[in-house]
Amino acid sequence: MGFQKKYVPLIVGVAVAAGVFIGSKLNFNDTTEKIFATNSKKDKLNRLIDYIDYEYVDNVNTDSIVDVTVNGILENLDPHSVYIPVDDYEENADDMRGNFVGIGISFYTYNDSIAVIRAIEGGPAAKVGIKGGDRILYADGKKLFGENLERDSITAYLKGEINTKVDLKVYREGEEQLLDFRVKRKEVPLVSVDASYKLTDDIGYIKINRFSETTYNEFKKALEALTDDGISKLVLDLRNNPGGYISTAERIIDEFLEDDKLILITRNKSGEENRTYATRRGEFEDGKLYVLINENSASASEIVAGALQDNDKGTIIGRRSFGKGLVQREMSLGDGSAVRLTIARYYTPTGRSIQKPYGNGNEAYYKDYEKRYKNGELRNVDSIKVADSLKFVTPKGKVVYGGGGIIPDVFVSKDTSVENETLQYLSRSGFMSYFIFEYLEKNRKVFEGMTFKDFVDNYNIENALAEDFIVYSRFNEAQIDMSEYSEELKKALKANIAQQLFGPNAYEHILNEGDLMLSKVLELESK
Repeated sequence: MGFQKKYVPLIVGVAVAAGVFIGSKLNFNDTTEKIFATNSKKDKLNRLIDYIDYEYVDNVNTDSIVDVTVNGILENLDPHSVYIPVDDYEENADDMRGNFVGIGISFYTYNDSIAVIRAIEGGPAAKVGIKGGDRILYADGKKLFGENLERDSITAYLKGEINTKVDLKVYREGEEQLLDFRVKRKEVPLVSVDASYKLTDDIGYIKINRFSETTYNEFKKALEALTDDGISKLVLDLRNNPGGYISTAERIIDEFLEDDKLILITRNKSGEENRTYATRRGEFEDGKLYVLINENSASASEIVAGALQDNDKGTIIGRRSFGKGLVQREMSLGDGSAVRLTIARYYTPTGRSIQKPYGNGNEAYYKDYEKRYKNGELRNVDSIKVADSLKFVTPKGKVVYGGGGIIPDVFVSKDTSVENETLQYLSRSGFMSYFIFEYLEKNRKVFEGMTFKDFVDNYNIENALAEDFIVYSRFNEAQIDMSEYSEELKKALKANIAQQLFGPNAYEHILNEGDLMLSKVLELESK
């Protein structure tokens, strides 16, 4: 797998931004009758499709024509109004619900079989004793290995109705016979709080990867555990978080703001406004707060950062956020597909819109990362362009700006070298994870009985493993020199091993060692 230098810095920004969407629970008053009233424009489209269906000389799949038509219409609106085809709807719904019904494993299709990476802690598979490295060969007698193995068919057999059971036959290295497990399907969480631990005796750290239906409860549980453990300061990490539900973001903000503080303003096409205020005693109203953002923090992440910044709560650290200030509502199209349609704009408490311009089309919109990269704003705060006409002032007199993203209170430069960006991408994309899975296949016994603390303190990545990864990823062929980043490479490899052995919290814990933004937090604290 080779990498061309000129494209690498764009990968992370574009990939994250392209998936941004947000759920809405606003109460604007357009009725169903009004929205779906018959008119000549709709009749024209229906008639054209009927003509093609019944009169066109060749057989045509009109479903595909409809999909193309819907996508074409939405592309002329804004970058965040999107169509969700029937085949993609359930996966999208699971992601935003924050859970699915299944047996609770992460897996690869490896050498034509299902290889368990890790059984999710507390999930059905873990409870019956399924482990990382196991091969699931049969589910209810259905063969799940061989050349024609497809991921969709695998999930169809492992997922199912809640409380139904599936009989699995599993190969485990060292066992003479296949192992039998009966697993009851349960709701399995898609974790949105990646990490929660103490940075120091009094500083806690929580990383949120998206805002799903379950995120607030995950966050609340993590925050309570940290406060019970004695923290009085918190780092909330929203880097690379593309957003999610407004209502979830509002509930999290409410944990930090006093009653009746304005959280968010939304305004629809007719000028009707909804205002959301803090409502109750929050868990961390008196605590000291830092919020980390970067160029891939979007939508609900920006709602959180903007609300806290405009209320003079905490310190926002990092780089200017993505710049998404549009609200989508999901609407069914009646055949199992749906559309997420932009229905309003949101504004921070001081009244600023953070939506960046999109009048030049979707391609230019999503190449904004490239523009920031070239104009130097990822390296220097003075390169961020602001307009005096979009200047706002917080209650305590701090100047903030609208016009595209949240500008942090404290800027931290990005290492924009091709080598380091490539390494970060490979670490989080799954590519390195697959290499590590193959490594663990041969060395799993080395880690038997090892605790996470033992792993952190005593396990070191050997030069040979780092060199094997360079060969595996073909860095040499791509003419990317990793020699200056050998320690970062070793840290990324160690973090990926920790993730497969101990889970996402362990992964973030290791990657965060020496992190520039967290170092800035500690520097500010020392002053």
